[in-house]
Amino acid sequence: MRGYRMFLAASGLANLADGVATVAWLWVATLLTRDAALIALVPVALRLPWLLFALPAGIVADRMDRRRLIVTMDGLRAAGFGAAALALWVASPLPAAPASGVSSVPLFVALCLSALTVGVAEVFRDNAAQSFLPALVASEGLERANARLWLVESVGNALVGPALGAAALGLALALPFAGNALAYGLAGLMIAGIAGVQAPPRATASRNWRRELVEGWAFLRASPLLRMLAVATGFWNMFDSMVMFALVLLAQEKLGLPAGQYGMVLAAAALGGIASGLVGDRVVRAMGAVRLMRVAMFSGAPCFAAMALAPGPVTVGLALGMAWFWGLNWNIVSVSTRQRLVPDAIRGRVNSLYRLMAWGMMPVGSVLAGQVIGLSEGPMGRIAALEAPLWIAALGTLLLTALVWRPLGTYLPQVLLQR
Repeated sequence: MRGYRMFLAASGLANLADGVATVAWLWVATLLTRDAALIALVPVALRLPWLLFALPAGIVADRMDRRRLIVTMDGLRAAGFGAAALALWVASPLPAAPASGVSSVPLFVALCLSALTVGVAEVFRDNAAQSFLPALVASEGLERANARLWLVESVGNALVGPALGAAALGLALALPFAGNALAYGLAGLMIAGIAGVQAPPRATASRNWRRELVEGWAFLRASPLLRMLAVATGFWNMFDSMVMFALVLLAQEKLGLPAGQYGMVLAAAALGGIASGLVGDRVVRAMGAVRLMRVAMFSGAPCFAAMALAPGPVTVGLALGMAWFWGLNWNIVSVSTRQRLVPDAIRGRVNSLYRLMAWGMMPVGSVLAGQVIGLSEGPMGRIAALEAPLWIAALGTLLLTALVWRPLGTYLPQVLLQR
């Protein structure tokens, strides 16, 4: 269990940095331009690697020592944030953001390239980490282990991190990026200190990436439950990305919140994620996996609609917290199910295919939100245009719930009976 505790501590530090980045990337982008389509390029750079590199990441995770791969990718994330910090330090103070175009083309390009570097490293790192976890805990403890991981993630990524990032932005724009470089470096060192976990045996025959990928796809294709969960999670993530993109601009232009207060909204919302981490495994047992998954998917519709109608930051925080509570409970069941079903030798490849569908939709959501705002602003006005992505996300989640309701009741009990 010492290895799991080290893994948990390193994940906490890395997620603290992720929380800082939640505010920092988009907020700095809005200081360079007010054009929604251009602002969207930064989150797209962060999430586009899930479309481009998810499949290679799975092959690499099944070929390499996963612990070493995690350490290497944490080092690359540290380098990406360090480069962004240096670019911001050189360019400060920033001129006023124009309504169209960017105030500093070199800085905007550097920001996008740094985000792309961090995004690529995240794809390889996260895939390896999810494949590595079952080597640290017994199968029957996966729900509890994943719940504790999401508790740590919620505290760092959504409670402490955004508030810390917003406060750091108020002191110096480069500061949150420099701090993240240090945090990822330390997280990598902690993972490097995990001992006693043997790398899984690898085939000695000649390697062929096409054959390896086909093996992973064959397993995923044979599991209608995993395919359905991947597609449903992908569309939910797309809608969530639309909401989080629009929410930054709504906080600035509708609610009039500075960076510090927006960070506090995210921090308050994190209480939902913390609650999921504390009681998620017990909620699964009390409600049953099928009922929980159905409620979790449906919850997006009222939560996203409440954010669009929110008169102030308190309502936004409450709605966002409720969405995160049910979203993380969905993850506890879906990730634990995948880790339990997939053999270790192909876990990286199956994870990569799954996450290609589940996470590859996130940049699509950011692009859609930017386009919806741009196209709606003329006929609807600026504020209504900023609210439009939230309404689309609410209606889309409602439709998604109807589509997955019966398959969840059909496939999930079959898998649970096999445990």
